[in-house]
Amino acid sequence: MNETMVCAVGRVATQPVYREMASGPSARFRMAVTARYWDREKNMWADGHTNFFTVWANRQLATNTAASLTVGEPVIVQGRLKVRTDVREGQSWTSADIDAVAIGHDLAWGTSAFRRAGRPETASGPTQPEPNWETPSGGSAEPPDVPAQQPPEPAALT
Repeated sequence: MNETMVCAVGRVATQPVYREMASGPSARFRMAVTARYWDREKNMWADGHTNFFTVWANRQLATNTAASLTVGEPVIVQGRLKVRTDVREGQSWTSADIDAVAIGHDLAWGTSAFRRAGRPETASGPTQPEPNWETPSGGSAEPPDVPAQQPPEPAALT
C-alpha cells in the first residue's frame, strides 16, 4: 500500500489531549507549520502561510507525547499524511492529519533531556523453566533436551 510519509517541522499549537481507548492510549494535538522566506525589500526573514495539522499518536507514543509536549514548543513530526474532505452544514471542509510514527523536540531551538519511559512491571520469576545446561554424565554424544527459549531482554537503562 502506498502511503504519503511526511516530516513536518513546526510548533505545538494546542495542548495534547490524551485518551485511553479500547485499542490502547491515543493522543492528539494541533501543530502549526509556518513557511519562512527572505524578504529582499525589507532585508529580513518574514513569515509566510501557516498550515495546521492534527497530529495523532497511539500506544506508547501517545503516552510519551502527552507527558512531554506543551503549547509553543518546537517539534518535528514524522508520519503518514491523511487529507480528508467533508461536507458539513453545506460547506466543504478539508483537514490534514498526520498519523505520527515519531515525534521529537526540534533541538535547533533549545535543549531537551531524554528520559526513558518506565516499562510496566511484570511478574517476577521466569516465564519458562530454566533449561538444563549441564553435560550429561555417561559420555553420550546426544545434546541435552533443551526447550526453545527466547533471548533475554536487555536490562533497562535508567
